[in-house]
This record gives sequence, C-alpha cells and structure tokens, in this order.
Amino acid sequence: MKVLVLGSGGRENALVWRLSREDGVTEIVTAPGNPGTAALGTNMAVDLASPEAILALATSQHVNLTVVGPEAPLERGRTWIALA
Repeated sequence: MKVLVLGSGGRENALVWRLSREDGVTEIVTAPGNPGTAALGTNMAVDLASPEAILALATSQHVNLTVVGPEAPLERGRTWIALA
C-alpha cells in the first residue's frame, strides 16, 4: 500500500516512522515533509492550504491511503468537499 502523509512536523515524523514498520506499507510519500520523513520515504512539495493541490498530488502518486497530520488541511478539506 502506498501512503501519503500530509504535514511537516514532529507528529508527521512519528506517523511516518510507525507506518514504515507496517507490513502492508510499501511506499510512503510525505508532503511537504521534513529531514526525518525524507529518511523513511519521499518528500514532495504541496500547498497544504489547497485541497485541489493535495488531491492532484494524491492522484498523480496513485496513493492508497492519505493520513492528514495538521488540522488546517482537514478543516479546509471539509469546507472544500461541502462546496463541491
């Protein structure tokens, strides 16, 4: 399973570390990530304020699961989904 983790802080570092030890996880992409997450997967640039950019990244990377670390993208995503 390919996993996308959104965020760049310590919380996301811990999430990526734990996910990297799961048997079913084959690849982890973190956006935007940090040096710790880069050691466990691939960091990619994304505007966390843009639900469209996050969707485009998840689609282009063919991720199976997205884990959202920070609260802001969750709030923006809920608003975006309600408007769609």
